[in-house]
Amino acid sequence: MVAPLNWGLGHATRSIPIIKALISADFEPIIASDGAALMLLQKEFPELKCLELRTYNVTYSKEGKHFKLKLLKGSPKLLKAIKKENKFTQEIIERYKISAVISDNRLGVRSKKVPSVIVTHQLNVLSGNTTWLSTMMHEQFIRKFDVCWVPDYKEENNLSGKLGHPKSFVIDTKYIGALSRFEKQKLPIKNDLLVLLSGPEPQRTLLEEKLLRELQNFTGKVCFVKGKMEKKQIIEDLGNLRIYNFMTSKDLEKTINESALVISRSGYTTVMDLAQLGKKAFFIPTPGQFEQEYLAKRLTHLGLVPSCSQEKFTLEKLNYIQHFEGFNYTNGQPNLKDLFRLF
Repeated sequence: MVAPLNWGLGHATRSIPIIKALISADFEPIIASDGAALMLLQKEFPELKCLELRTYNVTYSKEGKHFKLKLLKGSPKLLKAIKKENKFTQEIIERYKISAVISDNRLGVRSKKVPSVIVTHQLNVLSGNTTWLSTMMHEQFIRKFDVCWVPDYKEENNLSGKLGHPKSFVIDTKYIGALSRFEKQKLPIKNDLLVLLSGPEPQRTLLEEKLLRELQNFTGKVCFVKGKMEKKQIIEDLGNLRIYNFMTSKDLEKTINESALVISRSGYTTVMDLAQLGKKAFFIPTPGQFEQEYLAKRLTHLGLVPSCSQEKFTLEKLNYIQHFEGFNYTNGQPNLKDLFRLF
């Protein structure tokens, strides 16, 4: 069973290479998630059995500075949801004779009866002055799994920085390399700019509205992907903008390869995807999400990708891109089959 968290689309999309590797190794994956993450994976793997888990119901506040407070207030409800999720997981394991579990940040999807893996790049969970507490709490959950797979490289030339490289970590941890569903292709550039949105509401919509206003004065060709998983794909034309509600992996891979520049959130899965494709980008982290703010600042400091806060973004900020080299990682796709020996 492969079970990604439904918090934005990143956990689901980085599960795609894992699911493909399992199929290639003659396993029969069952997908378990909820909401947009489940819908995306159903579209990617219509032949596989998909199970709906209960949602965590984690939402963002409209003001980024209130995000941490909202999370703390909702933590008792979240812990209750994780407990229920674990109970349901045991039922699924019995009913479908599951032989192993791979959970991407779903803390309740684990069992003592079968090998249980957690996929996470957050060994340090940043939360400002409470980072020590959020990290300790997360570690207590990770300890309940047999092994932790970190989608990054162990060496210095890594993507996650201090998020995935704590000074000390006692849990059995394997660095499996960056996970991406995409392959780099040499295609002619058709889009001057690609906007790639994702993430929980209401911040996804707030950034969508801001970018649509700003890009009215952009002179080049723009492809705008809202990241809204819906039953049917909708395409609209607005001046020099072609707007999609969503794209499946195959179309999105082609579109990113055909785009000169990408504007997106600085979510870790997006970082892995753009690194895999060697793209130039501009990052706008989700307000109040410490992880995205850290990744954006780190990559800007390394001279790879410029970034700014959501409220400060203007079209003129894109002029900074000429001073940054873009992603230049050439590590390729990891060999996941060796990891499946655990099963």
